[in-house]
Amino acid sequence: MKVTGFELRRIAMPLVGPFRTSFGTEHERDVLLVRAVTEDAEGWGECVAMAAPHYSSEYVDGAAEVVRRFLVPAAMSIPSPDGYAVEPLFARVKGHPMAKAAVQTALLDAQLRAAGVSFGEFLGAVRDEVPAGVSVGIMDSIPELLDAVAGYLAQGYLRIKLKIEPGWDVAPVRAVRERFGDEVLLQVDANTAYTLADARHLARLDPFDLLLIEQPLPEDDVRGHAALARQLRTPVCLDESITSARAAADAIALGAAAIVNVKPGRVGGYLEARRVHDVCAAHGVPVWCGGMLETGLGRAANVALAALPNFTLPGDTSASDRYFARDITEPFVLENGHVRVPAGPGLGVSPDPDALRECTTATEWIK
Repeated sequence: MKVTGFELRRIAMPLVGPFRTSFGTEHERDVLLVRAVTEDAEGWGECVAMAAPHYSSEYVDGAAEVVRRFLVPAAMSIPSPDGYAVEPLFARVKGHPMAKAAVQTALLDAQLRAAGVSFGEFLGAVRDEVPAGVSVGIMDSIPELLDAVAGYLAQGYLRIKLKIEPGWDVAPVRAVRERFGDEVLLQVDANTAYTLADARHLARLDPFDLLLIEQPLPEDDVRGHAALARQLRTPVCLDESITSARAAADAIALGAAAIVNVKPGRVGGYLEARRVHDVCAAHGVPVWCGGMLETGLGRAANVALAALPNFTLPGDTSASDRYFARDITEPFVLENGHVRVPAGPGLGVSPDPDALRECTTATEWIK
């Protein structure tokens, strides 16, 4: 089942509304899709790098170049599609985990489709549905925020995550708690917007009984997160700092992470994401699955990952219509606050040809 070629496809996916975080505002997702074609099957991977290097050093144009020049030739050198076999080859390329994750996922999808095995079964899923949370961006006003949260709770989302930054933190959190009560599962995400000098200010969030505060400090300040954790009652969750299973183990050992957000693109793929899950489980640290505004392809893989046993908190596994008026796959929908894990071979979903055609901006075939 030799790989015969790869297609690199760029698509433009308008968001249903602007999504603002501490590092910028997204209006449209410029997505790089990777399709691995073999003699017996094809597989898809989604690169979650954004248009500009604000969330991380990776950005979609750079990721496409790395995939084209370095990762695809390495993947073409193996005799059959094998997600494990490319890991040592990809290790020769420093960094670029989101690009690596896209190619590895495409290979795994092709491999599993040919074998008739679902992504969830392969990863070790123990549930056929996962609880869904929603990420709420920074708004222009607190009334606008309250209206948005009310809408998501009415839809059935089981957890609300508020993006925060200096000047938009204590007041919006207080407003949400006062409006919707203590029973709402609530957490906040700073995306590295603070420093350790802000510890006393961040402690003002403690009375609101948050599930966690996510990545308050820069990604390279693991010691700072450990020091901050000693000054807060709110559990500290790491996101950008967790780049591998080893990084997770180090952060846990230092006391910097009571909870971990697992993002497969950030750690280089779903095999390493599973290792992060396993390391955290071994240390009694719960994990949840973060999101990067994925299309249905990336969402399918994330939902399968989130069905592993140590994913005990609702993740950013929202329904498709949270972000897109029309997804490129059959849409994921919310059912009693949960999203179903695809049961078909591989990712269990495939792009709709018409939807894909409408949003495609460029394609390239490499053989």
